[in-house]
Amino acid sequence: MLELAVRLLIQKLNQQLLEKTVLFAGVIKHVIEDLHLELQRLRSFVEDVSWRLNEDFDLNKKTIKTVNEAEDAVDKLVTDAKLIQNKGIIIELFLDMKIKQSAMKIKSITDKLGVLRRNGAYLCSPFLISEVPVEKEAPIVEEDEVVGFDGEANEIVNRLVDRSTGLEVIPIVGMPGLGKTTLANKIFKDIRVERKFPIRIWIYISQSYNRRELFLNIIRKCSQNTIRHHEMTFEVLVNQVRKLLEKKKCLIVLDDLWTCAALDDIGSALRRNDRGSRILLTTQDTSVANYCHQHPHYLKLLPDSECWKLIKKKVLHKDKYCPPDLEQLGNCIAKKCMGLPFAALVIAKALNGKGETRAEWEQVHQRVSEDITSRDFEITKRLLQTSYDSLDLDLRACFLYCGVFPRGFEIPAWKLVRLWIAEGLITEGLHVNDTLENIADHYLDELARMNLVMVSQWSSDDRIKTFHVHDIIHEFCRQKASEENLFQEVKVGVELSFPRKGELAKYRRLCINSSVVEFVSTKPYSESISSFLCFSSENIMISPNEVAIISKAFPLAKVFDVESVKFDCFSPKFLRLYHLRYIAFSNDSIKVLPKFIGDLWNLQTLIVVTQQKTIDIQADIFNMPKLRHLHTNASAKLCSQKSSKLVSVHGSLQTLSTVEPESCTEHVVARCQNMKKLGIRGKIAVLLGANKPGKIFNVNKLKCLEKLKLINDDNLTGLELHLPSENNFPKSLRKLTLSGTSLDWKYMGILGKLEELEVLKLKENAFVGSVWVSTEGGFPSLEVLWIERTDLISWGASSNHLPRLKRLVLIHCDKLAEVPIELADIRSLRRIELVDTTSEATECARRIESCSKCIEFKLSISDSN
Repeated sequence: MLELAVRLLIQKLNQQLLEKTVLFAGVIKHVIEDLHLELQRLRSFVEDVSWRLNEDFDLNKKTIKTVNEAEDAVDKLVTDAKLIQNKGIIIELFLDMKIKQSAMKIKSITDKLGVLRRNGAYLCSPFLISEVPVEKEAPIVEEDEVVGFDGEANEIVNRLVDRSTGLEVIPIVGMPGLGKTTLANKIFKDIRVERKFPIRIWIYISQSYNRRELFLNIIRKCSQNTIRHHEMTFEVLVNQVRKLLEKKKCLIVLDDLWTCAALDDIGSALRRNDRGSRILLTTQDTSVANYCHQHPHYLKLLPDSECWKLIKKKVLHKDKYCPPDLEQLGNCIAKKCMGLPFAALVIAKALNGKGETRAEWEQVHQRVSEDITSRDFEITKRLLQTSYDSLDLDLRACFLYCGVFPRGFEIPAWKLVRLWIAEGLITEGLHVNDTLENIADHYLDELARMNLVMVSQWSSDDRIKTFHVHDIIHEFCRQKASEENLFQEVKVGVELSFPRKGELAKYRRLCINSSVVEFVSTKPYSESISSFLCFSSENIMISPNEVAIISKAFPLAKVFDVESVKFDCFSPKFLRLYHLRYIAFSNDSIKVLPKFIGDLWNLQTLIVVTQQKTIDIQADIFNMPKLRHLHTNASAKLCSQKSSKLVSVHGSLQTLSTVEPESCTEHVVARCQNMKKLGIRGKIAVLLGANKPGKIFNVNKLKCLEKLKLINDDNLTGLELHLPSENNFPKSLRKLTLSGTSLDWKYMGILGKLEELEVLKLKENAFVGSVWVSTEGGFPSLEVLWIERTDLISWGASSNHLPRLKRLVLIHCDKLAEVPIELADIRSLRRIELVDTTSEATECARRIESCSKCIEFKLSISDSN
């Protein structure tokens, strides 16, 4: 984490030197510039000897601590300078004793960093280094009978022993600890495989792939003599392997594949083999598996019953009787393994240390989560360390950060992305069009690809919506993050005490998931804390006094996420938390967001949850230069502009969700040129017109808008809303949601002309009328059509109307007489989902299934009642 800490502070100083020309002037500027220069030197040094520094724990820890001190000192200087500047007397900025002391402290820290860098250069001298990083050893595979993989093994064995003569590659892919190597070993020793393949070769690959060693291994296992081959060139080695294997039927197992290089190399050697040879490989990387075969074998989590069988086999041994009361309790214990064989083995070890009485097993049941994750943690660490080491530097911190959420928590992807950015864990990309959000989305996709996070829900446009982290991986993240001082979990320990103020000074980020009020009552204080996160499951109300304590406790905080608890009020003392980038809070009765929020010039994300229908935002959000995302579950009334002059465009604001229609003035639109997501809820007639053609407030001026949601919650009796022409929508629009708008189906022709529209959701009678006849050439890019609650009876459509449709969702369409059979001709249509629709519509969907031209087509029919 040292390299990341240095890089992030350099990035921060670059930005502050650019922005705060008044605050950073004279001697202060020179001090900051000297720190900046020393950090650049340190960064170059760290990049050259990063692996050696990781071995020298003390030096690494001291340097990280000093870099963090430097960041805090700069933040403190900015806060003090800002407070003086607010008085309007700039000259005092350079005479104030606090400012001078802060500058002297920064200079001292700069000198200290120089000493550490020079000491590090000496310790990492080539004359003193006698070791190199140790390569990872091959994992030990259980030799005895494997439990829970019979079905999986049979499926793969059948694929291996089929009669095709060409070379086949079968990948096994899954998360760490799922038993990929164990399953491959079971298949490798299967009698059917032994009979089919006279030559069977097992090769452990790992991350440190060596091409020469791979082919020497094959030769060694085929001829037992590699001495004369060691001096051969790589090309000659490949030819030797080709000659050895081209006339033989062989099975090669590549265990723990991280890249496609090894497969490509072996594939080139077996290119002429037409004897039905096979390559079986295990990998954690989904993209590697997909590269190897169009249909890889995704290893599933074990059913609870199989976890129990595995535990029982290890604890009670084969054929040993299990008393009924232990059988029942054992099943409960197995459920907490969450389908991971590795977890079942750890629990079995815990139970082996007990007797066979219910009381002793009950102890394990009560502590099963801790036993899975804490007992034998070194084994867990070894299991996941290679995956962790394979990640890029930035991605490592992002991965560990997933541990700030409670165990088993379903994490919204958008929330995590906002937090990563606020924490400074996402840096600018190489390409101009790479926004921080796009880079963060890519990082999350990478973690899912590596099977380090488990996707719970996908969005309608096939993006990760929510995910969770397995308990084993969560514990790794939590402990590794503590070691790296990325974050610290706050909880009542054995002595029923929280960290003291001296201990808090060691930490950077605090996450607390219980006893929040008790912790606040200790009146904690630390200038080193940059984040305070709370995800409590308890229904807690934070009083104004406690809010004031929290804001005073962590004066340099950047992230303040207390959405899971309820604020009694929003304290004005937050006015002084100038470094805040992210605030998330809830308050059932809040109706007004006070003006002083606008003084938080660093704020990037503001999330407000309330039970009220509307909320009055008195702060001028368009004068908050770094605000990127405003999320409110109530319709927000934006601060009105008294000046008739057009003020500067807000360059950062990307999300407004949700605002009232009356606030969507042309003046507002003109200031949101980089807006990507806009949600509007309220009297939509204000925008779409009533009884006459309306005009959507020139939303076409939002050239970057990708997602638009219009929700009408007003009574439309006697009113008719009208959609304007397609020219009033931005050409960049990819996703449109309409709800409660009661539009006539004829307006679908206008939406069909939106060339980039990929997702269209029509909810709560967004369109009304009994007949919809699709028009030719409409919806050229539409992939998802979602219709929920409508009085539609007859729908006429063909493949020409929805040429790229992938997914059709019909919910509560209880009058629909048919689903157009012509949709079966759409080659891209992979899924139709019906919920509470008519039997006629269901029958049509089944006919589409039988006639579908898509091999991967799936039909889902359900009843919510």
